[in-house]
Amino acid sequence: MNRNSLLSMRDLGVTDIVQILNDALLFHDTYRDWQLPCSKALVANLFFEASTRTHYSFESAELQLGCKAADIAVSGSSVTKGESLYDTVKTLEAIGYDAVVIRHPQDAYYKQLENVNIPILNAGDGAGDHPTQCLLDLLTMYREFGTLEGLNVVICGDILHSRVASSNKEALEKLGSKVRFAGPKEWEREGFEVVDFDEAIPDADVVMMLRIQKERGAALAGMSDEMYLKQYGLSKERYARMKDSAIVMHPAPVNRGVEIDTDLVEAPKSRIFPQMSNGVLVRKAVIKRAFGFAPFEQEKCNEK
Repeated sequence: MNRNSLLSMRDLGVTDIVQILNDALLFHDTYRDWQLPCSKALVANLFFEASTRTHYSFESAELQLGCKAADIAVSGSSVTKGESLYDTVKTLEAIGYDAVVIRHPQDAYYKQLENVNIPILNAGDGAGDHPTQCLLDLLTMYREFGTLEGLNVVICGDILHSRVASSNKEALEKLGSKVRFAGPKEWEREGFEVVDFDEAIPDADVVMMLRIQKERGAALAGMSDEMYLKQYGLSKERYARMKDSAIVMHPAPVNRGVEIDTDLVEAPKSRIFPQMSNGVLVRKAVIKRAFGFAPFEQEKCNEK
């Protein structure tokens, strides 16, 4: 496996995370129009699951860096003839692609790609990891608070099926934040500290809501959207009890009126759409790293 691949937040130490966030911040400022010296680099986007934000922010990042981006249509590829993921990716490598961005429904799909020599950028694997979503979440928090150390983060919703929850837990605890979880008992996850959402809200710096992942089997029999919002969602009443300095986050797509009241999606404390903008910055930094370019030397971010 190429050493510049990004597969899981477990693979990144604190220094690695800080360097990526620093590069992302500099892409927003000093290096906004910077392009890769190897402007003819070919990047394949291979998405086995539907995606808007991750797919097209990767593509936006690739194009802004001067890469040649190609969407590989799974439905029109030899995957439909039974070709393995490994053979598909090895084929892309053999015909000249320099990196591959992959989203796949199988947890840890990348373990079968150990003999691939080009960088693999994980755009989400089953309920396992979503490292670039985690990094953009970290960047959003850092730009808001100027630090990640000591933040009180509450993540609420479908914890059991969420790769966002697992990646954020891994990284935020590593960086000194306190991370707790809330949601229906049916979706609790071993090793994740569960709290009462109503009791946790007043002290939270970040309230992150998660979508109900029905495509992974998540369901609460007999519960209407309105009932879910009242019991486990971010209602207007809960929003009003948040600290003035606290922010609302959501990895999206958002089910308005289910995990969050529709009027709160663009409320003053919401950072849902800025998260998406930060996603392009982070993915530019990750692609730059994948091609072996050293971190920018100017310091914008540190672990404190």
